[in-house]
This record gives sequence, C-alpha cells and structure tokens, in this order.
Amino acid sequence: MGTDNQTWAHEFILLGLSSNWDTQVSLFVLFLLMYLVTVLGNFLIVLLIRLDSRLHTPMYFFLTNLSLVDVSYATSIVPQLLAHFLATHKAIPFLSCAAQLFFSLGLGGIEFVLLAMMAYDRYVAVCNPLRYSAIMHAGLCGRMALASWVSGSINSVMQTAITFQLPMCTNVYIDHISCELLAVVRLACVDTSTNEVAIMVSSIILLMTPFCLVLLSYIQIISTILKIQSKEGRRKAFHTCASHLTVVALCYGMAIFIYIQPRSSPSVLQEKLISLFYAILTPMLNPMIYSLRNKEVKGAWQKLLGQFSGFASKLKT
Repeated sequence: MGTDNQTWAHEFILLGLSSNWDTQVSLFVLFLLMYLVTVLGNFLIVLLIRLDSRLHTPMYFFLTNLSLVDVSYATSIVPQLLAHFLATHKAIPFLSCAAQLFFSLGLGGIEFVLLAMMAYDRYVAVCNPLRYSAIMHAGLCGRMALASWVSGSINSVMQTAITFQLPMCTNVYIDHISCELLAVVRLACVDTSTNEVAIMVSSIILLMTPFCLVLLSYIQIISTILKIQSKEGRRKAFHTCASHLTVVALCYGMAIFIYIQPRSSPSVLQEKLISLFYAILTPMLNPMIYSLRNKEVKGAWQKLLGQFSGFASKLKT
C-alpha cells in the first residue's frame, strides 16, 4: 500500500463495550430506554419553559440551551452505539467518525462554557438581586449563549482537523464506544505530542477556565448567603443555586479527570464508562435535577398538568 492508503482509512471499527451477544442485547434495551427518557425529559423541559410565562427568565433561557445541548450530545453518540449493539460488523465510515468527534467535542465544550454563564447568572441573582433584571437583560443573555456555542464549535473544528490529519497507518480498531478524541489520537503511528499539547490547551480554555469562573462565582455566592440574617433567606438563596451546583459537579468532575492530563489518562474501560456517563446518564439526569429540586419548575408542572386534566374533563363531557 502507498503512503496515502496508510494515512487515510475508509472506515474504523469500534470495539465497544462487549463482544457477548446476550450482553449486547441487554445493553441495547437498557440504553434505548435511557435515551428515550433523555429525549423526552429534555423536550418536556424546553416545552414547559416555552409555555409558562413565569419561566421566561435568564436562568430558564440558559436551561433551555442546556437541554438542547444535552439531547444533541446524546444523539451524536447513542444512536450509533445502539446500532452497533445489534451489528456483527461494527464499522463507522471515516467521515462519520470525524462528524461524530466534531459534534460530541463541540457540544461538550458548549456545555462547559454554558454552565459558567449559568453560574454568573446565579451570582447576579444572589449577590446583586436589585439590579438583576437590569444586568441580565435579553441582549446580554443572548450574547452569553452565543459565546458558548461559538467557542465550543471553534475548538471542535480545530481539534477535529488536527486529529484526522494524523497518519493512522493500518490502525483502524478504536477501543471505545465512539470516535472519542483520545481514542482516535491513540491510533496514530507518529508522535502525537503536538496533539496532546493542543488537548491540554483547549482543556485549560474550555474546561478549567469556566470551572474557575464557576468556583469564583460560588465563593461570592456562599459569602453572600452566609451574611443573610434569616434562616429562611439563607435557605431560599441556597435553593436558588442547588440545581445548578449539582449539575456542575456532575459535568466538570470527570471531564477534568480525563482531559487535563492526556498522558496519564484513566484506563480504556474507565474512559468508556465515563463517556457513557456523559452521553446517557448526565443528559437524562439534568431535567430530573432541575424538576425535582426547583419549586418554580414543579409549580409549572402542576399548573400544566392541571390545565391538561381540565381539558381532558371537558372532552369527556
């Protein structure tokens, strides 16, 4: 084979989670149900925010973006994963692999920046409540959301381009559930130091920088909450941030564990499990966290269900 054939593979083989047929069928059923719950849950959150005027606030504007990112991220990985559970030849074409890496990496970056924007929103709500409406106006919220989408997309374009220009030689077996960045870089038959530096730099920009901004926001928030005299006031201020803080802990923790030190990354099995966590579990849990731990969302659900019940009663009569 010539150099060109060594450099560009027509397709890759994803080794996935298991080669046992019964295990794959069981995982197919489990992950299909979880994916359907993810899509339904995030769709209902977006619909609820759209229908209830009380939720037309900056926090829920960002939550709408977060739900769209979550369901898009899950969709970039899970359908292909489900198809491979039932396939004997678990191949993914070169362009499909590049597209999957681009979308999953881009959406992941968007989510990290978006969570930092949401932390700033909570900071203003708790630390400067009298000027909240003036500061968090629609124009600023739109620009903050746009910055999240643009920054994640630009990083993804650069990482995808420099990853797929690496010569893979005859390496076509990706020991992962998807075309994940580190898994694809490991296929290269040349020195990948430049790619590892690029991963480190992008991790600092899109992961550690937003994470530090979140930390700073919550240091200020906690300091302000501790100064509130009444227990009821402290409790209300804490509940304002509890849902977002829970999601932040879920999203940032494992990503920092994987990407901040690519040379000393976890085992392949750990990487697969962590990818499943982000692709299936986190997008499924986020709507539940915001629904169960948020009085405004629970109130909106009750109002919507009450209206639906009333409409159903009228149809019966």
